Amino acid sequence: MNYDDLKIPTHVAMILDGNGRWAQERGMSRSMGHEAGFENLKRLSEYIFSKGIKVFSVYAFSTENFKRSKAEVDFLMNLFEKKFKEYADLLKKKNIRIVFSGKKEAPLPDGVIEITKEVEEETKDNNGGIFNICLNYGGHSEIVEATKKISSLVKEGKLAVEDITEENFYHYLFQDLPPIDFLIRTSGEVRISNFMLYQLSYAEMYFPKTYFPAFDTNCFDEAILAYNKRDRRFGGIQNDSKNS
Repeated sequence: MNYDDLKIPTHVAMILDGNGRWAQERGMSRSMGHEAGFENLKRLSEYIFSKGIKVFSVYAFSTENFKRSKAEVDFLMNLFEKKFKEYADLLKKKNIRIVFSGKKEAPLPDGVIEITKEVEEETKDNNGGIFNICLNYGGHSEIVEATKKISSLVKEGKLAVEDITEENFYHYLFQDLPPIDFLIRTSGEVRISNFMLYQLSYAEMYFPKTYFPAFDTNCFDEAILAYNKRDRRFGGIQNDSKNS
C-alpha cells in the first residue's frame, strides 16, 4: 500500500491480544501462541517503522499478567531472555531506540531486568524511531509514580506547583513520549486494560477481531486506512458546516 498520500500517526500503540486463543483454536499450547506472537511482533514492528511512524508502543506484559499460571509466566520470561536481545540488535542497526515502560523490579526475573537496562543503554542515541515496550506495566501505577516524582520535586523546592501543567506531566511518566494518536487492540476485545491511560486521552481506537499472531502487515494497512477516515477534532469542530 502506498503511504505517501495518507495521514501517518506519529505515535501508534498496540495491545497484543489473542496469542493464547489463536493457539488453542489450532490445537496448540498457549505457549506456542506467545512464541508466534513474538515472531509476528518482530515482522510488524520493522514494517511499522518503515512507514514513517515515529513511536510504537506495545503492551507486552502487564502487572496483572503475573496472576496467570506460573508455567505461562515462566515461558514468557524465558522467551524474552532467549530471543529479545537478538531482535534488539536488529532494531539497533536500523537506528531505533528501545525503551521500556514499567517497573524494573521483582517479580520480573533478574535476567529480564538486566536485558532491559542493557538494551536501553545500547540504543539511547538512536534517533530513527522509538520502540516503547510496556513490561510489568500498569497505567494507574504510572500516574501514581509520576505524582510521587512531582511531589518530591516540589518538597525539595525544585519545582513550583504553579509550573505543573498537563503538557509537562508527560516528563514524569515512565517515558517522556508524545500522546498516542492511534491505538490498536487485536482479538476483538473492546477495552484498554489499564494501558497508557494519560497518553490515550485523544487517541483514535481500532478493535479488529484478528488475533495478534495473525495481525500481519496487510491488517496494519487496513488499520491505517481506517485511521485516515477518522475526523480528529480534539474536542473542537473542524468544519464550520458541522455546526449547522
